[in-house]
Amino acid sequence: MPDHSRPLSFAEIFGRSVPAEVDLGCGDGAFLTALAEEHPERNYLGIEKLFGRIRTGCKRIERAELTNARLIRADFAQVVASLLPAESIHVFHIMFPDPWPKRRHQQRRVVTPELFGSIEKALVSKGVLHVVTDEREYYQHVLKILKGTPLFESTSIPEESLPRSTFEQRFIDAGDPIYRVRLRKLPDPRKGFASQ
Repeated sequence: MPDHSRPLSFAEIFGRSVPAEVDLGCGDGAFLTALAEEHPERNYLGIEKLFGRIRTGCKRIERAELTNARLIRADFAQVVASLLPAESIHVFHIMFPDPWPKRRHQQRRVVTPELFGSIEKALVSKGVLHVVTDEREYYQHVLKILKGTPLFESTSIPEESLPRSTFEQRFIDAGDPIYRVRLRKLPDPRKGFASQ
């Protein structure tokens, strides 16, 4: 179990220092497990609040005998803000966050300017943030937040290049549209050419 009084050390958690990806709100771990199986050269950390989903995800990882995937039961906004070292993550995934469509519940949404600021700090230069939703209004919410930040540039991704999460497969089977945002962190101009 990691020491939550200091930033996480991926070298300690995984026993190696390789590029890391984080799945925020990893659910049952289907997406994370598929990524870890496809890319054994990377480390994968899933963060999920719900115990039942963590248990299911841990079973998936154990069955697949993966050494490059771990799960943490926690509030991911707090982990990103407090426990991830600066410039340590290559890719963040936010797959189908709860849209909280009612106006009175919208303050519960996890995608906020504060979260994007924390993600930007944790991402390496040119690191990627990938957000997927089935809700058009939530997609527009994400774009509105991004409009106010000069920290990212939009980048394209072939739809087939990532495995499907449990929710994504469910929405595709129902014929629902899927909205994707893929962003690349811009190099910090204050660091000059050294960061590029």
